[in-house]
Amino acid sequence: MTWQSALALAFITLLFSGVPARAAASEDDFFPILPWDGLQGWEIQVKGFKDPIESVAECNFTVAGFVQPSQLAVCKKLGLKAIVAPTLDGEPWRKWGEVPDEKIDPLVKRWCETAGDGSPIMGYFIIDEPGTPKFSKLANAVAAVRKYAPGKLAYINLYPGYATIGNPDESQLGAASFTDYLERFVAEVKPQMLSYDNYKIFTSDNLQSRDQGASYFRDLMEVRRVALEHGIPFWNTVCSNQIRNFTTIPSPANLMLQAYTTLAAGGRGLAWYTYFRRGYAYAPIDNNGHRTETWYYLKDVNRQVKVLGPIMNRLKSTGVFYTELAPANGLPTLPGRLIDRVESRTSIKGFSDAKPPIMVGEFEGKDGSSYVMLVNLSLEKSANFIIHTRKEYAKKQVISAVDGTAEPLDETNGHWLVPGQGVLIALKPS
Repeated sequence: MTWQSALALAFITLLFSGVPARAAASEDDFFPILPWDGLQGWEIQVKGFKDPIESVAECNFTVAGFVQPSQLAVCKKLGLKAIVAPTLDGEPWRKWGEVPDEKIDPLVKRWCETAGDGSPIMGYFIIDEPGTPKFSKLANAVAAVRKYAPGKLAYINLYPGYATIGNPDESQLGAASFTDYLERFVAEVKPQMLSYDNYKIFTSDNLQSRDQGASYFRDLMEVRRVALEHGIPFWNTVCSNQIRNFTTIPSPANLMLQAYTTLAAGGRGLAWYTYFRRGYAYAPIDNNGHRTETWYYLKDVNRQVKVLGPIMNRLKSTGVFYTELAPANGLPTLPGRLIDRVESRTSIKGFSDAKPPIMVGEFEGKDGSSYVMLVNLSLEKSANFIIHTRKEYAKKQVISAVDGTAEPLDETNGHWLVPGQGVLIALKPS
């Protein structure tokens, strides 16, 4: 552990527990950040790159997803949790519709036995983007993981809302709407969490298409609603490559925006699709095993999430609001419970009258304390903002994404956020 990490942990412990900094770390200190990729196995073949786990740790991920049992020892050595990918029976995660019900339990049992009971194991990869026709079989798989690997995650990642909808034999979702799809998944599969993907920040060309970009925010809000309604966490799978050859590419701004909007909505996990290039340009690792500019952008964004994630784990999301220039119709706008309004501007000197849109996540600590996270939703302009709260607070403190320490919010000159950046602010009554 570096001195910066030790300082952050000490600050977090003191801030939330009220006990000395030497107190033992808890599960709240872990925030899942994973590369959504087969790190060895599946169809991944990268020249001269036999085992990427060390580079994953260096890129500030906290979970190696997805790995084989032979990689668990190196995950443990590097302090990474791991989601184990299936390798038995021709990778049945792609073929759940073909697995007879009576074979699901013994199949999952074999997965768990093959992987072993190593401490790095966080869970088991079950399937990506299932439609409703597979839900009954997935319910059996989730139940089997609970049975043979208590406390481990049965990882299932869902479609986004823009997947085709309609009759089960004619669509990807197999449901009448995204809401119906999510609700049925929770009711039928009984998952431990919700995970989904949405890449519309990129297909909207950095939100230049409001219609395209609206999907990202609507899905985020709906998944958050369903997760809160059923008392389970949600993870967001977002984009770290040029998802199509006609879309925009990863940048520090659009990577930060995807991370900070997830945190501001109360997300409890973040996955980046993909790590390797394969058929996607501008991915973190190219087809020769070389780190790209994206890898370094991602390393810094992950570093920020590693610092703020454990703090966010101790907070309950109580609301999400947007300024009047909301990125989609129908999203809740300010005032919220804590924030009355936000003034945003791009120029203090008045060279421009632009007002970048701001997302506001409101939170409550376990001790009743109040926090807000603000995100600059502009991917073109830095935003200077001033917040107006619903009541007076003795202190407003910015929580550093570098080391977790607190410093006073500049309420006179405002606080600056570069494009896509977010900031966590503690509101102290005394």
